[in-house]
Amino acid sequence: MNKRDVKALVITGFGLNCEKETAAAFELAGATAEQVHLNDLISGERKLEEFHILSFIGGFSFGDHLGSGTVFANRVKFHLRDQLEAFVAAGKLVIGICNGFQTLTRLGMLPALNGDYFTQTSALAHNDCGTFRDDWCRLKINPASPCVFTKGMDTIRLPLRHGEGKFVASPEVLKEIESRNLVALRYVDDAGNPATEFPANPNGSLNSIAGICDPTGRVFGLMPHPEAFLSPYNAPDWTAARDDGKLPAQGDGVKFFENAVDFVAGN
Repeated sequence: MNKRDVKALVITGFGLNCEKETAAAFELAGATAEQVHLNDLISGERKLEEFHILSFIGGFSFGDHLGSGTVFANRVKFHLRDQLEAFVAAGKLVIGICNGFQTLTRLGMLPALNGDYFTQTSALAHNDCGTFRDDWCRLKINPASPCVFTKGMDTIRLPLRHGEGKFVASPEVLKEIESRNLVALRYVDDAGNPATEFPANPNGSLNSIAGICDPTGRVFGLMPHPEAFLSPYNAPDWTAARDDGKLPAQGDGVKFFENAVDFVAGN
């Protein structure tokens, strides 16, 4: 399949606000991205089956009332469950970023340890610091993870902006997530070690978890924003990198989307 034939769906509406950046990320990776309001999917005007990649984006769906991602997840669960199950069963890709990650955990699509995508077993809780955090973070990719989106990556930087980003799960669920290498990326300090202290770990996330995938590696959620680091000029220190002759061709976030598009094009 030609990359341009890969169709990425960016669901919009109800307080989400990262649709343009996310669509731009997929387009930069070679795909054709389309922004579709959730109501158009619920009404049946559009169908998930039209697309190869589904993205739940960042923002503040329903004002974060009742908990970030909760109301949006319920809308999806009670109106699009059959379509979503078929989408995943067909081997297609799903990414949830920030509010989208919160939505995926509340749906039960992550970590979905037993292939049950609609029973919640993890969540993103309020940051330990007690405030909304808008910053940059350093992340280490788990090379043993089956995650499609993180293949070939190592240590990167991404921006983050959230008030509820602390990954939590029961000890039993956390143990299985770790044993099956479903942790795709972690917050790390400047030395590359898992970050346990603020601000390198911006939210107090258990085991420094910044993102996880399901056992297939095709459903992925993370709290930092890869779509917000597509250009090297997004970085706060780009002028120093330029002066040192080390300005990269693109931002660290692009690779996530390239991996997804390449996977679909090749399969």
